[in-house]
Amino acid sequence: MPLSPPGPLSLVPFVSVQHMMQLVVESGVERMLSDLATYIEQDFRRWEQFDKTPRIASHSSAGVIELMPTSDGVTYAFKYVNGHPKNMRSGRQTVTAFGVLADVDTGYPLLLTEMTLLTALRTAATSAVAAKYLAPANSRVMAVIGNGAQCEFQALAFRAICGIDTVRLYDIDSRATAKAVQNLIGSGLTVVPCTSAEQAVEGAQVITTCTADKQYATILSDNMVGTGVHLNAIGGDCPGKTELHRDILLRSEIFVEYPPQTRIEGEIQQLAPEHPVTELWQVITGAAAGRADPRQVTLFDSVGFAIEDFSALRYVHDRIKGTALYTPLDLLADPDEPRDLYGMLLRAAA
Repeated sequence: MPLSPPGPLSLVPFVSVQHMMQLVVESGVERMLSDLATYIEQDFRRWEQFDKTPRIASHSSAGVIELMPTSDGVTYAFKYVNGHPKNMRSGRQTVTAFGVLADVDTGYPLLLTEMTLLTALRTAATSAVAAKYLAPANSRVMAVIGNGAQCEFQALAFRAICGIDTVRLYDIDSRATAKAVQNLIGSGLTVVPCTSAEQAVEGAQVITTCTADKQYATILSDNMVGTGVHLNAIGGDCPGKTELHRDILLRSEIFVEYPPQTRIEGEIQQLAPEHPVTELWQVITGAAAGRADPRQVTLFDSVGFAIEDFSALRYVHDRIKGTALYTPLDLLADPDEPRDLYGMLLRAAA
């Protein structure tokens, strides 16, 4: 039996997995990806307003647990996220997450939400935003190497935002490819399952790598990447984990989110600390050039950054207003007299 009803200051909107799925279904996946891309691009255009720090990571032999904070001075956000590649063996997700949006003036949370689904959506939307500025003009064919949980989101984001109409799939586990093929039936994409990475990249103007193993790996060797290709490398996201041969990096124009984080976690951890890179926000604002030559190889070395999560949380906070897509969660103590927290306990006991 409840001791007393929660006060208005104790309640925080909580978006559960069920609510998030309802939001995606009601919006439509491609529409939601496009909307998230708009929010992400808006925040990248005001990049300099944000606090920025590399994510706070706790590494173990099994994986990593991370906190990703940022603030624009008005609103604060953080995401809790893990990366445990071995989880799949026990039926668990490799990546899970939740996040909080809060008011800077009071410190009170404005939103608590699942972010496992939301991270998959914002990662794909960020990739497509980058490709909008960096991929060859009129790109239509995309290769996705690594057909796990992120694969379909990537394919649909590139269809919705960049106009991709064909996706070529490869994974070392053919069951993952078969899963992705089945899930993309009816998507409007031509889906081509492939038996090797070499076959997958044939004729592709955009190549996405999104594998999960926490190790230095060579998913793409130098001879597999022709001129004029855009590489979307999203699998490298922690120290000691890469997907591209170093020689590919040396002949690519490299674009990143936040260099101090990417130099630790991204493909460019293979290069000297002073190797030149361009920040994506500078391309979006016009402060730096994106693709400058049709024969250029461009690389978006994406490790995920907190501002992208801020954008996703801001989007969800806006979208749930006036809906039933959240639960008012009794999360914060709200005594009648702010200084009398103990008295609230005494009154509850009485």
